[in-house]
Amino acid sequence: MSSSVFGRPPVTLSPGKGLFRNDHVQVAYATNDIERACGVFRERYGIRDYRRLEGPLKAGGYIRIELAWAGGLMYELLTAEGPGSACFTSVLPPTGFAIRHHHLGYFVNGAEEWEALQQEVEREGWKVAHASSNPGFLSACIIAAPELGHYLEYIYPETGGIAFFESVPSS
Repeated sequence: MSSSVFGRPPVTLSPGKGLFRNDHVQVAYATNDIERACGVFRERYGIRDYRRLEGPLKAGGYIRIELAWAGGLMYELLTAEGPGSACFTSVLPPTGFAIRHHHLGYFVNGAEEWEALQQEVEREGWKVAHASSNPGFLSACIIAAPELGHYLEYIYPETGGIAFFESVPSS
């Protein structure tokens, strides 16, 4: 049985030729109460199980991420605090519980594609709001897209990152 009631165009990726020309796989939301946000996604949207990723930010803060697949799309809930967390918390109100759209996520499928993306970011003058590199796991960069009202994240998973994303549960 087809997963769609209409034919979709074939996926053609062209890294380095437009930020949307990469492999869109994720929608992410920032929250100031990740346990409560997971409950909302579980009770209202049917996402039951998550895979956690957490650790320090380069500037000294801390980030916690909960990931789950639903259909062919990965959902990310994130919370962060402390130095270096402004990129993740800037979409949240100063008080009260909130869940706010943060970014669309794109996988970059190899070193050549990652280099093409980096060249495009530099050539076009895109503002990198956050970048990280964990050799053997993944490299990532978050690009500010002010016209859209959210960020764009690019993830280049290496061997460890691929294994991690393959372990993310599907709801």
